[in-house]
Amino acid sequence: MTDPVAEPAAYWTGVAHRALIAFTRAREAELGLTHPQFCLLRALTERDARTLPDLTRDLRAHLLTTDDLAAEAEALLDRRLITVDGHGRLRITPAGHTARDEQSRHLPEITARIHAGIPDADYDAALTVLRQIITNVS
Repeated sequence: MTDPVAEPAAYWTGVAHRALIAFTRAREAELGLTHPQFCLLRALTERDARTLPDLTRDLRAHLLTTDDLAAEAEALLDRRLITVDGHGRLRITPAGHTARDEQSRHLPEITARIHAGIPDADYDAALTVLRQIITNVS
């Protein structure tokens, strides 16, 4: 058996990242919004009337390089969850607020599934270790 301390952190953090992203995005899609769509609605709730380039820049940390934010915004426009004005600024509609709220209601269930079987102290310790690893290599 391999000594856990000798295990490559980059490998295991990558595996965890891919698994968490796949799980979370699948659950979000089942609830009716893709992850990028949900991010767009949340961003427009925080600050409405923003252009797609502004949103793309602001949401970069929350998106994958394969996400097509323009296509996701178009899908929200088609569903009338957002509108676009003559200056290209996107705005969330009342239906968009409702969709975002409904999706948000289920986030605790997603989080609970991720945390299942992990005591809070262990979860906290894992995050502390990950933050220190990031600090060590930054």
